[in-house]
Amino acid sequence: MSVHLTRSLEADFYTDPAVFKAEQAGLFCRTWQFAGHVSQVENPGDYFAFEIADESLFCIRGRDGVIRAFYNVCQHRAHQLVSGEGTTRVVVCPYHAWTYELTGRLRAGPNLNAVPGLDKSQIRLTEVRTEVFLGFVFVNLDPDAAPMEEWFPGARAELEAFVPNWAGLKPFEWVEIEEACNWKVSIENYSECYHCSLNHPTFATGVVNPDTYDIQPQGYCLRHTTECQNLDAMTYEIDSTIPHSREYSSWFLWPMVSFQVYPGNILNTYHWRPVDEGHVVVWRGWYTAGGEDSEVIRRLAVQDRSTTVEEDIYLVESVQRGLKSRGYVPGPLVVDPGCGVNSEHSIKVLHGWMREAVER
Repeated sequence: MSVHLTRSLEADFYTDPAVFKAEQAGLFCRTWQFAGHVSQVENPGDYFAFEIADESLFCIRGRDGVIRAFYNVCQHRAHQLVSGEGTTRVVVCPYHAWTYELTGRLRAGPNLNAVPGLDKSQIRLTEVRTEVFLGFVFVNLDPDAAPMEEWFPGARAELEAFVPNWAGLKPFEWVEIEEACNWKVSIENYSECYHCSLNHPTFATGVVNPDTYDIQPQGYCLRHTTECQNLDAMTYEIDSTIPHSREYSSWFLWPMVSFQVYPGNILNTYHWRPVDEGHVVVWRGWYTAGGEDSEVIRRLAVQDRSTTVEEDIYLVESVQRGLKSRGYVPGPLVVDPGCGVNSEHSIKVLHGWMREAVER
């Protein structure tokens, strides 16, 4: 009797520039993408520019307190409006001084009154779908996209329970880490712990108990759960009166963002930013109350970078080199019906999403 094996994706999914271009034109434009943190736009007129799917955009807080995102392009003759970050009373195009309200509506421009029939109220910046998710700003270039709660059911409420002080958090540290691999190689590595015991001794013995590690889908979220090792050996104090303070958990939001909560309700994020088919930059974020300095989190971040992060960079870059070998034949995934740490059922789920992304 023949048995159907679930095999890894073909190497072209990770090495072909045409696949990456298809993802840029499709997947990146119709999924919820990380833009920034609300602390970057605390006051009316605060803004920051960013890029998604080869598009320049910017977020800005209006006088009504609403955070909006717009394509970073003037509706006159297409000059980009802002760069970097800052604060402004109105958005003024540097080319011809067309001026927009913080809501995106055209306010004024030199000699516009001389143009018969020009109605300023009909001209406005092109707005982008925006949601604030526990203090993080997400955007979706698809105006008809379902809300984040439908994409990631339950994730917001679960994270809020693990990080009850989320509203007071600000970025303490954002670090860019370059990896010479396809973004999907890095995300696959993040999304299974089959490799953890062999390759991450600090994480597997000092943070989590690999025997209890499991990953399950919740909509387009991969939910990581595990028991922790002996917390008496932790290098920092944990307030056990706070719910979930003695747990580690993670939520990966397809396609490029993950929230991790370490024991002590310490929030850490990953944000993958693809450069091309063979390179990705991973933004690692750590957060504290008010963004204030924390020796505990600084030590934890340094330990994380010198162990798990460095170990993973070696792994994913080796995989990318192997994918370009003519000797590679996609092998079977280890999909255990019982799931658990030594199963790649989460990779099977990811591969379904990855195929869907380029076949749509």
